[in-house]
Amino acid sequence: YLHWSNDSQRLMWTLGPKYYARDIKSAFPYADGIPDKTPALDTNATADIGLRVKTDLPEGKIAFTNARIVTMKGEEIIENGNIIIVQNKITAVGKTADVQVPSDAKVYDMAGKTIIPGFVDVHGHITMSPDGVSPQQDWAYYANLAYGVTTSHDPSSNTEMVFSQSEMLKAGTMVGPRVYSTGTILYGADGDFKAVINSLDDARSSLRRLKAVGAFSVKSYNQPRREQRQQIIEAARELQMQVVPEGGSTYFTNMNMLIDGHTGIEHNIPVWPVYKDVKSLWNASKVGYTPTLIVSYGTQFGENYWYDRTEVWKNDHLLSFTPPAIIDARSRRRTTAEYGDYGHIEVSKAVKHIADGGTKVNLGSHGQLQGLGAHWELWMLAQGGMTPIQALRCATINGASYLGMDREIGSLEPGKLADMVILNENPLEDIRNSESIKYVMVNGRLYDADSMNEVGNHEKPRQRFWWQMNRGGDMLNLPVNNTETYLFGTQDGD
Repeated sequence: YLHWSNDSQRLMWTLGPKYYARDIKSAFPYADGIPDKTPALDTNATADIGLRVKTDLPEGKIAFTNARIVTMKGEEIIENGNIIIVQNKITAVGKTADVQVPSDAKVYDMAGKTIIPGFVDVHGHITMSPDGVSPQQDWAYYANLAYGVTTSHDPSSNTEMVFSQSEMLKAGTMVGPRVYSTGTILYGADGDFKAVINSLDDARSSLRRLKAVGAFSVKSYNQPRREQRQQIIEAARELQMQVVPEGGSTYFTNMNMLIDGHTGIEHNIPVWPVYKDVKSLWNASKVGYTPTLIVSYGTQFGENYWYDRTEVWKNDHLLSFTPPAIIDARSRRRTTAEYGDYGHIEVSKAVKHIADGGTKVNLGSHGQLQGLGAHWELWMLAQGGMTPIQALRCATINGASYLGMDREIGSLEPGKLADMVILNENPLEDIRNSESIKYVMVNGRLYDADSMNEVGNHEKPRQRFWWQMNRGGDMLNLPVNNTETYLFGTQDGD
């Protein structure tokens, strides 16, 4: 947003909640008659233009009774329990006999159902418009929420759009998961948005700009030299930010990322099996691991397995919240391979081996297929040998801890934010039951997963998406029974 004054003698620009102005003469020391040293930016020439909006806070109380509750507080599983939610916080969790239901709560009998914490997708590239226009309803947000993703961290996104929409989600003017991001990556390779890092000051400058617009993390991506990556780490320590790097499928780069103390490693290391030296190093470093098996390095992408083995284009739930063209283009003409040719399973075994030593593994769906992709990632963690509860831990409390939010989200405990998923079937018996979603709650607001109509204490129907309307803007068809479906007609051409 760089722009000129009317007399062309000053430059003005915005960054986050600040508006800056500077004389041209003081900004370009190489021009004739200008001092050799550029003076420091005059902070008095800035104006605070930030706006304050109240965070969304639903009113009322909700009680879920008689449910199986997988709290993610250690190994705790409550077979017949109640959860009480007041506004956007969990106030009580425990056995039905021990937790009294308030007389003024809206009660949902969850007998036979299982409640788990909302998914925390720490590497979820959510599709969004790059053009400065936010839709009233973003289908990608709805798709993720409908599949139980209540928190998403995008480690590479359009800075302008992701932080503005994150604020809209917090304010309740859009519906979707909690959204966090690094913003634009610090890209080391040549390109139109290359981030040149040749000194600690370069790193500080890049990170300050990202933090000013709302980032608490930064993605160090393919910076070619080790000292460049170390400079980013040091700047992040000073600014109290996280560094989530990607090694570009380069094993030795991944190893020195562990040694240098990054927050985590994004994407799997491209070699396996993993031996004692790597496992011991990783475990001792306390560096997290987000393997994104859905796009496995060094082998076929894990997503290919699910396009091969399941009829994605017939998934009613997915089609209710995703443009059919996006699904059809990838799923209807399937390629196939023998089971043993899907290398993501061996990668997953190596991930399990590292996790067994104490490294926290996180779920990251990479935005391959909004919503459903998070479940594919969960199931692939189980394919490598994790038990259902171990895989669910990766999808919930581990991710919350990785983002530094485990005091607020990631488990079902009193005092935490009310983010949870109600399942019709038990995922501890079969991890594929994670897809049997009845309700999703985010920040205390309850949604029917089939329709994504808000229910609970604040009933509000979802409007239809753009591909579900005709050219005149009218809705096509009526809901079938009580469920909004994907089956919409199309008009004949003019």
